[in-house]
Amino acid sequence: MPPLTPGWFPLLEIKDLTHAYADGHVAIKDVNLSVADGELVSIVGPSGCGKSTLLRCIAGLIRPTQGHVILDGKPTEGIPDNLAVVFQDYSRSLFPWLTVRDNVALPLKRRGMSRAERREAAMEALEAVGLAAAAGKFPWQLSGGMQQRVSIARALAYRPSLLLMDEPFGSVDAQTREDLEDLTLRVRGSDGMTILLVTHDIDESVYVGDRVVVLGSSPGHIKADLRIDLPAPREQISTRQLPEFVRLRAEVGRLVRGTEQPTAATA
Repeated sequence: MPPLTPGWFPLLEIKDLTHAYADGHVAIKDVNLSVADGELVSIVGPSGCGKSTLLRCIAGLIRPTQGHVILDGKPTEGIPDNLAVVFQDYSRSLFPWLTVRDNVALPLKRRGMSRAERREAAMEALEAVGLAAAAGKFPWQLSGGMQQRVSIARALAYRPSLLLMDEPFGSVDAQTREDLEDLTLRVRGSDGMTILLVTHDIDESVYVGDRVVVLGSSPGHIKADLRIDLPAPREQISTRQLPEFVRLRAEVGRLVRGTEQPTAATA
């Protein structure tokens, strides 16, 4: 985990971000957030608090009503080249008529890579997520968890500075979800990738995160920003049994439900 010292480098800065939809609904208001290079930040909050809107503004899929998104020191306009997104609905993000390898290689055309280079990068990414043997199959021949691994491999092959994940494990079973959480931690550890993970799962937010940012609703705003100081490497059983994990999970839960104000543990 990266040290968060006064000299740390903010890969991502969000300044006074506000977005109102055409019907007048203000989804998020005055959001300010800095994320260090190499950090994994979990974003949680009650339903309808603007988590996905925030992520889509960062990704350039929505133009915010006001405020700025700064990536690598430069204000973003449109979709940044050094960013990738993994969505919850993997079935819509993969092309059923392309093989697994070709699905992973497809975005690399934007990098100007040759066909051979794209295939090599795709195979390296599939190897990283344990799916090299499935390279020649089609997405519909794979389980839901394997399809989501393909989506993650596609993001890895692109080698973005920032990876955005919007409820990426919400449609898989509990065991697969835990496997994908551990995969995300391995990916971050091996590639040093900066990750923003939106999730409804409070346990997941604490388990994978260096920080947990809690959004409040009406409209969405940052209610708390908690540092997660859990030992590494993390493990599904032993980590979740730690008293500090139990305490943090309870605090995040109370903040999401609005039953407690931020305590001294809030960064």
